[in-house]
Amino acid sequence: MTDSVITLLVLAVTVGLFIWDQLPVSVVALLVPLLLWSGGVLELDDALAGFGDPIILFIAGLFVVSTALEATGVTAWVGNLAIRVAGESPSRLMVTVLLLVALVTALLTPNGSIAALTPVVVALAVRAGRSPSQLLLPAAFSAHAGSLLMLTGTPVTVVIADYLENVTGNRLGLFAIALAGVPLVLATILLVVLLGSRLVPERAPRTALRDFGSHGETLGVHYALAGESGPLMGRDGGVGEFMIPPRSPVIGSEVYRGMITESGELVVAAVHRKGHDVQERIRLAAGDSLLLQGSWQALEEAARTPDLLAVDDPTAVRRQAVPFGPGATKAVIVLVGMVILLATGVVPAAVAGIVAGIAMIVLRVIAVDTAYHGISWTTLILVGGMMSLATAMVSSGAAQKLAESLVALTGPGGPYALLAGLFIMTALMGQLISNMATALIVIPIGFSAATEMGISSAPVLLAVAVFSAGALLTPVATPANLVVMEAAGYRFSDYWRLGLPLLLVYGLVGTFLVPVFWPF
Repeated sequence: MTDSVITLLVLAVTVGLFIWDQLPVSVVALLVPLLLWSGGVLELDDALAGFGDPIILFIAGLFVVSTALEATGVTAWVGNLAIRVAGESPSRLMVTVLLLVALVTALLTPNGSIAALTPVVVALAVRAGRSPSQLLLPAAFSAHAGSLLMLTGTPVTVVIADYLENVTGNRLGLFAIALAGVPLVLATILLVVLLGSRLVPERAPRTALRDFGSHGETLGVHYALAGESGPLMGRDGGVGEFMIPPRSPVIGSEVYRGMITESGELVVAAVHRKGHDVQERIRLAAGDSLLLQGSWQALEEAARTPDLLAVDDPTAVRRQAVPFGPGATKAVIVLVGMVILLATGVVPAAVAGIVAGIAMIVLRVIAVDTAYHGISWTTLILVGGMMSLATAMVSSGAAQKLAESLVALTGPGGPYALLAGLFIMTALMGQLISNMATALIVIPIGFSAATEMGISSAPVLLAVAVFSAGALLTPVATPANLVVMEAAGYRFSDYWRLGLPLLLVYGLVGTFLVPVFWPF
């Protein structure tokens, strides 16, 4: 078999494994370079080159920055600001939520923004007396549109910008993609405001999400700390509610109000037994509850010990109850610096991302472990592994063959028909497999097709970026879609009702608007 045939077989196997969904995405992505190497299509160095590409470190840096912004309460602060702006009007609330999610996504990617803002959106819905399901699906779809407001909005645009620079020598500006993103955000808002009540179902979440905005006051009342509930939550410390689990080694230990714990970092602010306040010294028994007060770090460490059972995650409480917490100012300064570097092009994008990520750790905005946990390793492996397939499709001629078939099919209709064909291809695959994987498959096909037609590759590849963002019809299309599914209790079939008309808008924008700004 020729290299092109082997590459197409690897492509078919890869898509099939993604659709089968019985292997982790990262495992499939790692199999791709191994199959291409074992089939003799690529040398080992070329097959694994994607993992050493600067774009991998840039995307990792973006994840660290987004983690720092979420961990320091910057996103919660933005959410509280949105609550004040929204007021009581349902339409204003919806517009505020969608704009907030879109703008935050431009910096954090859809997965990062939805993960960070889901509790905020739930709080907005609860305080407005609405079901979270009425807001969360529109929010996820607004995140997809918002990913096209800046180059940093999604790894797809980062990859396409890098691809364009390599093949054309032209660098895509940080805000250039917004020419397509702004219309998509506005169209999403308009469609949701006009038809959202008909297209977005009201569901009951499988698990209740908590609003910790007034958690300090709630605990103050529950533990009879009259007059003390105000100072319970602050930038430097707060309180946490803990239960004594069965077989805990602390059972039998003597405690009392005001006692300093063995670590010396927490104070017993209150004790409850069987729901009643205990003022005197007692020996702990299984089922007792303690209100511990101290630094947030000490509370988070207490939540990790098996001796105690945290009723609520102190980290989640802090991020909602103390918006713009410790390190938030530093995080915003680092973010602004990264955006300036990316906008001016003073240094390569990878350098800007790496410097920003390092700064978040060196300035002690977040710990190294937190940074590691914030990185989506699955995304990095997916990009690195699938880049080998993109390389093989070009070097083996497989992309050229697919492009020739696509051009032959759409050729009489010209470049616009080509874009329509790419839209159908991307839209179909993007609902079944990761939109990142879809983009990496379609990019070389689109570039080869543009070359075959003798037109500029810029409008074709940027249209692919738009089409890839339209992963709206299924919950498995992106992690952001899955996050809101769990939070709101959506069903699989709930997505296409709002997603289908929006997907058509993505097709129109990519096919007809993108070439206006980037001519053929």
